[in-house]
Amino acid sequence: MQDSPMVVDYSFDKREKEKEAGDNKSEIMVDTRGCLFSQFSRSIDHDCGSFQKFLLAYMLLANDGSLLLKDVKENVFGKNIDTMPSLDHIGLNKKKYGFKSQQVRQRSDQRSNDCFLPGLHDDMALDCLAWASRSDYSSLASLNKKFNLLMGSGYLYKLRRQLGIIEHWVYVACSLMPWGAFDPFRQQWMTLPRMPCDECFSYADKESLAVGTQLLVFGRELTGFAIWMYSVVSRDWSRCPLMNLSRCLFGSGSKGGVAVVAGGVDKNGRVLKCAELYNSELGTWETLPDMRTPRKLCSGFFMDGKFYVIGGMSSHTDSLSCGEEYNLETRSWKPIPDMYPGYGNRATQSPPLVAVVNNQLYAADQSTNEVKKYDKANKTWNVVRTLPVRADSHNGWGLAFKACGDKLLVIGGHRGPQGEVIVLHYWCPEDGNKGRDDEWDVLSVRERAGAFVYNCAIMGC
Repeated sequence: MQDSPMVVDYSFDKREKEKEAGDNKSEIMVDTRGCLFSQFSRSIDHDCGSFQKFLLAYMLLANDGSLLLKDVKENVFGKNIDTMPSLDHIGLNKKKYGFKSQQVRQRSDQRSNDCFLPGLHDDMALDCLAWASRSDYSSLASLNKKFNLLMGSGYLYKLRRQLGIIEHWVYVACSLMPWGAFDPFRQQWMTLPRMPCDECFSYADKESLAVGTQLLVFGRELTGFAIWMYSVVSRDWSRCPLMNLSRCLFGSGSKGGVAVVAGGVDKNGRVLKCAELYNSELGTWETLPDMRTPRKLCSGFFMDGKFYVIGGMSSHTDSLSCGEEYNLETRSWKPIPDMYPGYGNRATQSPPLVAVVNNQLYAADQSTNEVKKYDKANKTWNVVRTLPVRADSHNGWGLAFKACGDKLLVIGGHRGPQGEVIVLHYWCPEDGNKGRDDEWDVLSVRERAGAFVYNCAIMGC
């Protein structure tokens, strides 16, 4: 008896963003409506056979040469799938990442028990799997040993980076809960495994940074500075190599698989002007040239292909309004006067709350509860709207102001009749000021999480 025909809904949402100067590639944002596994979950049972049949049907349709499906390929992927880079051209060695498959480079006929998807060469099947939402990777890993080995190797994440596929997850540490992750695709909160750190690290102040497929958490243990790393691939915690000069209260930012840490305070309380680059693929720290000015309690970010650090203090009493720009190609710093005018007593305020969306810099003013946009040409800040939470109640501490794809996120606590909750507010600057100037949409509410955000990081991979 033949199976009933399956209808595949190509309701994909393609979003193209201009990358750094000189880079004409576009980042493709994976939309919840466009992930093929969401179609699967709504249409068929989660058994291995049906799952593979669905993927096969999708790939066969996507690879068809008809005019209609050619348009689908160009509109969905922004390029013809036949011309997308294969594994042979990407230059990734699967043996290095623990994934072995001789069939990947074979062009001869493959049988269903030797390949990922029956009737398809593995290089094409892996290209297809890379476009699936990473929310479904745990389900894929449970299909069979071959899929489990693939998901555990981290190879698909490297392939996604080559293809420019990015999904953003929100990682938050709140007052009453351990680290949690929010998946906007599933609209689902997940609790990360408890960090195997000592009690000193648990209760001390911490800083966080997401780079590649890793979440780094910086803090102090009884024996000194420590960095714990959560891996999205292995889904567990491990120790990360220490910086060449360990520190706290630094500014940091990430881009792809690398991150830059600048300034901060060493174990003796000395304010630093040194900087380091972390390579998440190699797990190594590289010392960079020193900044012009030592600073702590500063903020860092990438914009227009360069790393910036702004604000902070050069001593326990002296605030800084200048910024510095680091060019990764020339390995040099350039000062930018009055890039971030300080307000009030900087010693009691949080580091600057800044975020970059579409290469535009935004800041949350802790003193006026306003969102401001930086005018690069005039080097001025202009008010664009009010914040959905009070930033002045704790001098900017206890809330997060982050970029999540093409959106600005404000994550803060609320106290209501049902207790304390954490609310994720968002606004898309490309939409302008539609509706009221202070209108923000709510992405999610996490109940019984407390009303204070200690750490927050956005991971795009």
